[in-house]
Amino acid sequence: MFGICASEVLMDDPQQKRILLPKPRGFCAGVIRAIDIVTLALQQLGRPVYVRKEIVHNRFVVDQLAAQGAIFVESLDEVPDGAVAIFSAHGVPPEVREEARTRRLRVIDATCPLVTKVHLEVIKYARENYSVILIGHNNHDEVIGTFGEAPDSIQVVSNLGDVDALTNIQPDRVVYTTQTTLSLDDTRAIVDRLKQRFPSIISPAGSDICYATQNRQTAVKALAERTDLILVVGAENSSNSNRLVEVARGAGVPAYLIASVHDIESEWLDECLNIGVTAGASTPEILVQEVVSDLVARGFTRVEELELISEDVHFPLPAPLENLERAVS
Repeated sequence: MFGICASEVLMDDPQQKRILLPKPRGFCAGVIRAIDIVTLALQQLGRPVYVRKEIVHNRFVVDQLAAQGAIFVESLDEVPDGAVAIFSAHGVPPEVREEARTRRLRVIDATCPLVTKVHLEVIKYARENYSVILIGHNNHDEVIGTFGEAPDSIQVVSNLGDVDALTNIQPDRVVYTTQTTLSLDDTRAIVDRLKQRFPSIISPAGSDICYATQNRQTAVKALAERTDLILVVGAENSSNSNRLVEVARGAGVPAYLIASVHDIESEWLDECLNIGVTAGASTPEILVQEVVSDLVARGFTRVEELELISEDVHFPLPAPLENLERAVS
């Protein structure tokens, strides 16, 4: 699986300062799809195009799309009747869809297909009268959307204490699902506790934690074996970026979340010979390369790419844009 092993990277000159860049890093298929949706909507439908919430959790991306003419709003109240409204990659609860229908908004749904999978699981089990336990962070946009699918059937847990405090669960009809951007290790511990409390609990069909989140966390663990410090480029409100920092620290390596090159503090680099630089799934590569350029200027002159996990995932555009794209072609 690994294209470059530690000895190959570090053999030449043990005193030469290096930057190690893992692959995969940065944009995942769901983020690429969401950004493409906004870009194509602007190109094909014209301005204005309204986007509910940040399309993905990265201010640089949002600002770029806003410069092209996208208008970002917190709620549909800010969208004129009949206008084009795009839902973010994190998904929305049913009441938002209903409001859009009532106001005849021209909706384009940029919800990541892997988030939609979780929504459909929740709907299915709630209709079958199961207690649904959603592992995730209460205030995250994705969890708000998923919870809204079946608020009378779902309870959200974020840690082991929440699991221990659960009440009103049907022990013989209970299922768990997860936010897609969680830490694999933390989620595993919560799932183990759920199985202790509810031996009959049903697991989702395949992990709900998305492939990109899993791959980037696996890559960070490999990176931690050969670096003195890891910098994760990502937004403060990006769940998957924060999880990468936690995974790196859990592997015993100092790690920091930085929104851009301007957040790097010189003292972090003291006595470091090998620095790993990665990025959350909503972070554009240009921000990574700005960090690399800054570190090169500070004396980390050798840049190594670590080919760790191959990704070849593509999600199709939603039907309205696919049809428009074919017509334009």
